[in-house]
Amino acid sequence: MKVARITLSDRASAGVYEDRSGPEIERILGEHFAGPIEWKRVVIPDERPQIEETLRQLCDAEQCDLVVTTGGTGPAPRDVTPEATRAILERELPGFGEIMRVQSFAKVPTAILSRATAGTRGRTLIVNLPGNPKAIGEILPMLVPAIREAIRHLHGE
Repeated sequence: MKVARITLSDRASAGVYEDRSGPEIERILGEHFAGPIEWKRVVIPDERPQIEETLRQLCDAEQCDLVVTTGGTGPAPRDVTPEATRAILERELPGFGEIMRVQSFAKVPTAILSRATAGTRGRTLIVNLPGNPKAIGEILPMLVPAIREAIRHLHGE
């Protein structure tokens, strides 16, 4: 399976701090998927054109089975991940964002501010996650069954 993880952060991409969210995504998916995973690792700033181009490249040219983004899903002016994702999607799967918000809201009332989404482009599933490693650890494991099923459908199984 080929999986890309994109960390969207102005500061992490500039080397101001270490990316901890991307490695957390790898840890969790590595625990939940059997077989080898070929990882594509990207850290870029919150720039919508760059995000869109990176997503297109990973879906169309690299033909990743799964692309997981982390960061840029809040209400701040530079949080543009959902807009960039929707711009390149063929089909949106809003249930991912809905369940992430519902589950997170029980622990963190400000989770309602998240605008994360998911969808497909070609045979690739794209899922937006929050930028906080702790939130990733709480949310991503519960998404694994749906991720697994979506990938099977995208591959015609």
